[in-house]
Amino acid sequence: MSRAVLSLGANLGDRAAALRAAITALEDDGVLVARSTLYETPPWGPVEQPPYLNAVVVVRGDRDAAGWLARAHELEQAAGRTRDVRWGPRTLDVDVVTVTGDDDRPVHSDDPALTLPHPRAHERAFVLVPWDSLDPTAVLPGRGRVSDLLAALPPEDVAAVVRWEHLH
Repeated sequence: MSRAVLSLGANLGDRAAALRAAITALEDDGVLVARSTLYETPPWGPVEQPPYLNAVVVVRGDRDAAGWLARAHELEQAAGRTRDVRWGPRTLDVDVVTVTGDDDRPVHSDDPALTLPHPRAHERAFVLVPWDSLDPTAVLPGRGRVSDLLAALPPEDVAAVVRWEHLH
């Protein structure tokens, strides 16, 4: 058994439906522990594209880190994800942010296919804001408390992450 934090994002098609379908699939797997609300966020990276909807989920199940990555790829494929442009628009993006083993120790990996903890999570408001709202005591291994990492980000980056349910 392991516990993982996954970051989900979508900015093509029906963004909310893509995120909800992925979350429902995790519920159906019996592994979903908790999920954040949806947040609308500006795109990250050098490619011009529409805004994202993002969420963070906590899952627990009989998978190792590679198993969570495989499940993330399955969810992306089910949503029609293609990998044409790095940091480009996508129907669904699922990143494995952290994995914790049965012994409550974080899994570390330098494998280029799966670096753990996620190497850029500490600088991404679209990961930290939903994660902090879900679990204010969360810790990103090797980086510190999520709330402290969030406080260290530029205020304009944090302010740009807006609860989606409140947008009209």
